[in-house]
Amino acid sequence: MKVGSDQTPAVWTIGRLISWTSDYFNSHGIDSPRLTAELLLCHSLCIRRLDLYLQHDKPLSQVELSAFKSLIKRRVEREPVAYITGSKGFWTLDLSVTRDVLIPRPDTECLVETALHVIPSETDTKPLRIIDLGTGTGAIILSIASERPVHHYYAVDVSEKAVNLARKNKDSNNIQAEISFICGSWFGPFAEMPLFDVVVSNPPYIPSADIPGLEPEITRYEPMLALDGDSNGLSCIGKIMDDARIYLKDGGVLMMETGFDQKFAVMEMADRFGCYEDIHYIKDSAGHDRVAVMKKRNPT
Repeated sequence: MKVGSDQTPAVWTIGRLISWTSDYFNSHGIDSPRLTAELLLCHSLCIRRLDLYLQHDKPLSQVELSAFKSLIKRRVEREPVAYITGSKGFWTLDLSVTRDVLIPRPDTECLVETALHVIPSETDTKPLRIIDLGTGTGAIILSIASERPVHHYYAVDVSEKAVNLARKNKDSNNIQAEISFICGSWFGPFAEMPLFDVVVSNPPYIPSADIPGLEPEITRYEPMLALDGDSNGLSCIGKIMDDARIYLKDGGVLMMETGFDQKFAVMEMADRFGCYEDIHYIKDSAGHDRVAVMKKRNPT
């Protein structure tokens, strides 16, 4: 099936189409070519991956082939699969994704796991107040809330489109926890609010000069606002640590995803603020230092 041409063999079955598309993607340097072919074909035909094997000899119509061909073109142009399909699996959730938000990464599940170790599943007193700064799709806060529904949650993003998407993802995943969705920059909307027990965030942390060297899937499609951490990648991280001194309760915990090579710079910065203790890092599944954790010191 020559992409860009209407010349196709008389019969294209599901199995044959997956095989051809996998080879085509591989020749164009697309990661995980067979998986990508399967995901896009499932999306195009509105079927499950299991059905690709149960119906491997089913022929496709010209209309179905044409629709799938358009998806192949988009992926070869390096558009991420999540933007093509409009969805991304994260934790136990199925999240809607648009080009207004960063695509959730598996590395970020390390932040969710870390938060769940800190946040109790039940409470004998008042529920904790937990805030996610720069929520995007809502991946982090929704994953935590799905496991710890007894607490009060706040999802903040400077993008109104992101806030609306996160709210949509809460509803579509039937999450029952109390979550407030707020448009604003970091702690900006909370001048009159009580303090928070837990702060989580996946802020922009890529140094500006490194961005042009990233994969085309990132540089061409993902929002730079969610990626660019300024000259050294630490601008937003430092801003959050600085403001958290005001908005975090004594004994409260701040957790942030950072770059794998930023551990010592972040820990040194946290130490300089003078109000944090138990400053440490959690490694992700690949063994990289991924999540910075620190506790606001109780006054002596």
